[in-house]
Amino acid sequence: MGQVNFIDVRDDDAIFEGSGWDALVVVASDVMQTGVDEISLLADHGVKIDNRVGRSATMLFAPGLAGGRLILSPVLNSQDDVEDVRVFADAARAGIALALQAGAKRPLLLVAKESDTRYQFSAEVAALACGQELWQALESREAKGDKPAFESIGLLCSSDMSQSLNALEAGRILARDLCGTEPERMSAGAFADYCVAAYQDSGLKVCVIEDRDVLERDYPLLSAVGRSSFAVSRHQPRVVKLEYVGEGEIERTYFFAGKGVIYDTGGADIKVAGGMAGMSRDKGGAAAVAGLMKTLSMLKPKGIRVVSELGLVRNSIGSEAFVTDEIITSHAGVRVRIGNTDAEGRLVLADLLSHLRIKAEKAVKPELFSVATLTGHVVRCYGGYTATVENSVAKHSGVASSIASQGESWGEPVEQSVLRRDDYAKIVDPSGAADILSSNNGPSSVTARGHQYPAAFLLKASGLSEHGVQSEKPMAYVHVDIAGSATEGHPLYGKPTATPLVGLYKHMTVKS
Repeated sequence: MGQVNFIDVRDDDAIFEGSGWDALVVVASDVMQTGVDEISLLADHGVKIDNRVGRSATMLFAPGLAGGRLILSPVLNSQDDVEDVRVFADAARAGIALALQAGAKRPLLLVAKESDTRYQFSAEVAALACGQELWQALESREAKGDKPAFESIGLLCSSDMSQSLNALEAGRILARDLCGTEPERMSAGAFADYCVAAYQDSGLKVCVIEDRDVLERDYPLLSAVGRSSFAVSRHQPRVVKLEYVGEGEIERTYFFAGKGVIYDTGGADIKVAGGMAGMSRDKGGAAAVAGLMKTLSMLKPKGIRVVSELGLVRNSIGSEAFVTDEIITSHAGVRVRIGNTDAEGRLVLADLLSHLRIKAEKAVKPELFSVATLTGHVVRCYGGYTATVENSVAKHSGVASSIASQGESWGEPVEQSVLRRDDYAKIVDPSGAADILSSNNGPSSVTARGHQYPAAFLLKASGLSEHGVQSEKPMAYVHVDIAGSATEGHPLYGKPTATPLVGLYKHMTVKS
């Protein structure tokens, strides 16, 4: 299944021939100063005959070391003020790729320690970066029978890391598979089935809603988005409900709504001029949440409860397609005028959040999140970074700041945007016929506050706006837009990243 298997290695002699490892990959800001004499001697010799040593990932012939292969992958610019732990990820990816090209099957990874607090999790981030580098697309694995690149990767470290990293990587693999697979292989039904199979014997509560009458009754906005897809059985929408309950007294409850638009044609406001290409990746939010639940089921953190709903729908074109100007009542009873059918993700999320809001009313210290590849505007603003927009309750509790802090430490940086009164002004229906307007009729990328104001819509359309700071039941809510960070590399068909799975998991489980 493309799984990377990490193994803790505590024996320093594992770097030598005969230990069972067949390459030594060293990640260090100074490959001459790793604390291992054998490595320093070989690096000193290597730099005299190859100018690449210490400047780029280089393999040296190393008799006596694991597999006779020493791969030195320098961490570049680690002293620069603007750098973060991703410099270790970059070096690890370069080193592990070279090990793969060299024919290794069981490489050993050594990450030299750094005193800089920015790099406190450099070894873990480097290991996870290897998983990102080695992931193989599901279509290729199924068509060609591709096997995992390595039998295992050894982690030469002083503490146990493998259990946590294997669980995080298992969640990330699931998220990448779901996000990165084409829209027929990973249709709404296939997405739901893939999740059910992945959670078998996990201890998670899993429920899939697929009945049209139930969907139209309980998820009216989501069903409007999928109205034209109901005519094709394999494209019909699904809602996947998941729940994790940790052992012990529940101290905090987390609720996640994941946008799973299997394919976004734009609907009646059709995407033109090649704008549909890559829209099979519009399910990245639901994919990341699904992967997060997989990790939770494996690591089983105590004292928390996590409830998720994934809205899986294809925004199809056809005679049944919903159109701009329609007024549709959300699950929360809010009358929504459709401003643009290509702003469909917020409609899907609003109904999911409304269901989660009802559950949160009786929950212990609830925090609610929507995770979505929502807007082009966030890419225009922040490039390849995740952005958060939080309500006042979350802001007072420091929720987005916590996610950003964990993300920075774990190689998933986050930009924090602010929700303002201007954002609520944008969702006023000028006609007064509806309670709110879903969007304007232009691209978000050229709309002022194009990634912030959707959070105002989600708060209003889901009923969460009634749970502000002054309410009887305040609810912290954070909208997480991953349109820029869900994939890397190619703008249309880049490798899925599973972001922000690690940052969200750490936010929930690391006590501040």
